[in-house]
Amino acid sequence: MDIREIQNLIKFVAKSGATEVKLEMDDVKITIKTGSGDTETVIQQMAMPTAMANMPVAAAPASAPVTAAPAVAEPAADDNSKYITVKSPIIGTFYRKPSPDKPVFVEVGSTISSGDVLCVIEAMKLFNEIESEVSGKIVKVLIDDSSPVEFDQPLFLVDPS
Repeated sequence: MDIREIQNLIKFVAKSGATEVKLEMDDVKITIKTGSGDTETVIQQMAMPTAMANMPVAAAPASAPVTAAPAVAEPAADDNSKYITVKSPIIGTFYRKPSPDKPVFVEVGSTISSGDVLCVIEAMKLFNEIESEVSGKIVKVLIDDSSPVEFDQPLFLVDPS
């Protein structure tokens, strides 16, 4: 089971409203507990034989398949419907600056183009630069600096016009 499948499973459990899910396969045990806004995940994995590594993994039955969302998606229809939402591609800690003594990557009103660095997200002591996939103008920063972010959580609103 790779990290994307685990992230999708966590996201599915959080949306389903279940408080606890345990998944045990031959050499992988996953427990996901949710409640009061916190999500706790415990993963134990033993060495997997190479014959088992290529076999598909069947998870708990779902009413709809869980798929990874792109890093940029259109928001729900409301007053922000003309804006593009830039979402977090990973779980981690959101930082607007490359380091504490440097200026922020982008401000509200900044003009950005595809490939510009918008922020960094720290995950497991690695700082991942999050680049824009669209060109436009930053309308709103949706997350406070040094805040934890979840997979697919909205970070910025961008006006593409």
